[in-house]
Amino acid sequence: VLLNLWATWCAPCRAEMPALDALQKEKGGNAFEVVAVNVDTGDDAKPKKFLKEIGIETLGYYRDATMDLFNEAKTRGLALGLPVTMLIDGEGCLIAHMNGPAEWSSPDAKRLVEAALGPSS
Repeated sequence: VLLNLWATWCAPCRAEMPALDALQKEKGGNAFEVVAVNVDTGDDAKPKKFLKEIGIETLGYYRDATMDLFNEAKTRGLALGLPVTMLIDGEGCLIAHMNGPAEWSSPDAKRLVEAALGPSS
């Protein structure tokens, strides 16, 4: 799982959403999923509208309006701000994490996912 925490008010988060969608489209399946969790407070309207406007097609809609996920990551020293992304293996163990945006549909990002999935991918 590539777990990404994002918000509509976060410009770098907004910029990386199409690449996360592309990565899910190409690599998503039984062995791997991009889970982008919106942490906006308030209702679902604004984040859903944003995702629709930019043409997100393959990412599921996940939300944590309490920001508990982000706050827990921050407490553990994994999050400095948004976006924050964590790569989690099939056993639920954290493999890697990163703060800030990335080009998730790039060849380097795909190689990272392939390496994390192991030789059976």
